Amino acid sequence: MGTGNEAKYQYLAGICVNIITISFGGFCGWPSASFYELQSTDSPLKTGPMSNADIGWVGALVAVGGTLGTILFSWFADRFGRKKCMLLVALPSLIGWWIIPLATTPLHLCIARFFGGMSGGGIFVVNPIYTAELAQDHIRGILGTMLALTFNFGMLAAFILGHFYSYGIVAWIMSSLPILFLLCFPFLPETPQHLINTKKIKKAEKSLIYYRNIRVHSNEWPENFKLELDKLKGEGKQGDAEDNSAITWQDLNNAVARKAFIIGIGIINLMQFSGCFAMLNYSANIFKESGSDLSPTVSAIFVGFVQLVGSYISALLVGRAGRKFLLILSTSGVALGHLIFGTYIYLNLLGYNVQDFAWIPVASFSLTILIANLGLVSLPYLVISEIMPPKLRSLGSVTSMISMWIGGIFLLKCLPLMFEFLGMHGMVFTFAGICIAGVILIAIFLPETKGKSTDEILASL
Repeated sequence: MGTGNEAKYQYLAGICVNIITISFGGFCGWPSASFYELQSTDSPLKTGPMSNADIGWVGALVAVGGTLGTILFSWFADRFGRKKCMLLVALPSLIGWWIIPLATTPLHLCIARFFGGMSGGGIFVVNPIYTAELAQDHIRGILGTMLALTFNFGMLAAFILGHFYSYGIVAWIMSSLPILFLLCFPFLPETPQHLINTKKIKKAEKSLIYYRNIRVHSNEWPENFKLELDKLKGEGKQGDAEDNSAITWQDLNNAVARKAFIIGIGIINLMQFSGCFAMLNYSANIFKESGSDLSPTVSAIFVGFVQLVGSYISALLVGRAGRKFLLILSTSGVALGHLIFGTYIYLNLLGYNVQDFAWIPVASFSLTILIANLGLVSLPYLVISEIMPPKLRSLGSVTSMISMWIGGIFLLKCLPLMFEFLGMHGMVFTFAGICIAGVILIAIFLPETKGKSTDEILASL
């Protein structure tokens, strides 16, 4: 009997499940170049150029779809399994991409973005649970950061394609990703933990054998495999005793559960209100402010590349440096980047001669995006799936993600008002203040989860 490369099929599952994440990244990156085409006098829509109000609705409908997708797919994942749910998630993604090139009015694009958002809601709530349940403790961090890495890769792909092709052709090209996902993912088994929870013990054993790459040459299994299987079975029996099909008030009304929920909601909203995504909306303005001659599409490609590099570095460091350290480092760096950028804008507004420092907006913006992807953008989904008690993992992820989508809708609506009343410098300083508060709260309340089992993590809460 031999184990071979025990993590091989875990990495394979991580790659396959995130093909659909690339698609959603492309969906979020698609408007960057497309809005210029759709607002131009040569707009391909029969209704003519899109207005700013139309653009606002097309942008916001992703968050609305994401809220519904989070609720729908989390329920489906618990009822029918993580694997079937992820396969279902691909359908609204495919529908969204197919609607875009056929759209003739802004309403059609709103519908497309709504479907794309539904897919994203399912991806960001189910994908972390799927990877957390199949991964061993020492590679759980790497598989968890693949979500942000592949999302950023999808955004960069959309930016590059949008520079060379029309928005309709980009949609047709990107629609190949859900199809590729539907061809690759069905061959992977359901997660062992979900199969145990649904009392499918034999299937759970086969699933664990597959994901641990066990090669049985006798009737004896490796000792560590037997320990892991017995632990899963023990959790399943405990779930039976507590009526695992229903979450009770006692499950929620205890110190560990309350702290896990508060941390989950807090960390996902810190990411949302840190200003990282909001600043992306001003990337063209930032490059223009610096005197850069780069076109909006080339600027977007640059930003997408910086994001991808940051999330790649995060994937390399997460197994070594730890989640808590990376989150503190990343959030502190984002606060610093905001402070530098805000100071430059404010001094320029006061009439100081800052021409010799015109490079600062691009440099500080690039620093902010790079370091945000080291932890603040890439790790919250992983941390939430790790700190939640197994019985509450789905509910905790859903609650955190719904709060994120609602926060996104609120932020999209309030950004113009913040910009009008506070100015860009005031808005950026507000984001910096939120990040500084976040650093303090992470340092005090967030436990380190790197390499720890679920029991060890829960004991530290």
